[in-house]
Amino acid sequence: MGNVVLDNIIKIYDKKRVIDEVSLEVKDREFVVLVGASGCGKSTILRMIAGLEDITSGEISIDGRVVNNVSPKDRDIAFVFQSYALYPHMTVRENIAFGLKMRGVKKDVIEQKVLEAAEILDLTEYLDRRPKELSGGQRQRVALGRAIVRNPKVFLMDEPLSNLDAKLRVQMRSEIKKLHEKLQATFIYVTHDQTEALTMGDRICVLDKGKIQQFDTPENVYNKPANTFVAGFIGSLPMNFIDGSVIGREDVILGVRPEKMFCGNDILLTLDVDSVELLGSEKIIYFSIGERKCCAKIEASREVGKTVEIGIAQGDLHYFDKETLKRL
Repeated sequence: MGNVVLDNIIKIYDKKRVIDEVSLEVKDREFVVLVGASGCGKSTILRMIAGLEDITSGEISIDGRVVNNVSPKDRDIAFVFQSYALYPHMTVRENIAFGLKMRGVKKDVIEQKVLEAAEILDLTEYLDRRPKELSGGQRQRVALGRAIVRNPKVFLMDEPLSNLDAKLRVQMRSEIKKLHEKLQATFIYVTHDQTEALTMGDRICVLDKGKIQQFDTPENVYNKPANTFVAGFIGSLPMNFIDGSVIGREDVILGVRPEKMFCGNDILLTLDVDSVELLGSEKIIYFSIGERKCCAKIEASREVGKTVEIGIAQGDLHYFDKETLKRL
């Protein structure tokens, strides 16, 4: 069983809490993505699970065993780094086999495991090449192969695609998801990319300033954000916020996704256009509503003048408390 439990984890650097009472449970064979902006604490959490960072207080359990004082090599995890961390003087075969060789595994077992990993990752024809002879995507697959041969209960991945170009990132996202399905292991994956989080995770843990803001399915994080931070962070474009009020109740912050700004007639506004961006099949229109900067996503074929008429459906509105910023 590869379940991972964090119980009230705190990490203090220079008297500052960089991880603040984080508790979460990753189920066996689940693919969980930790997502947030740079400095939110996601990589620190991953490194604490791996044993590469000490925790100040709290408990980390893997497969029901508390591992606070267990060395990284004895935690039954594999860590895939952003930088690939391959040995340039070794072949692909030697890189994949290195960890097993250091553990004294028999040569014939190592060779079998290397060949199996190479087949899974489509690396068989590259086994005798060195890293400099490979593309970025191939190097990342070698790093994954080195993790696979260990047959760990838990795979930890720290922004493994951030060094790849946009097209290759899309391809590798799909490959990693297929790999998860094949291996039937637990994956904990760190990224700052919201698209990666939404497309890859069974559940997403959104972090800000060392605290969990929401831990839920991609659908709920996108459609029912817990607060304005999650609403503004998750999505290819941030949610628009509008100051408003509910009759007879209170002042609120209204939220609406950019792609929903032309989907109804409950709220109609004519606004001055600040600028327009063309993104292939889509256009992004920028404008202001009161003091708030907003945008709308429309089809590229739609004409846009100096003003734009916005139509919002009541059902597409999200409501947030103006004081706590939490979802109402």
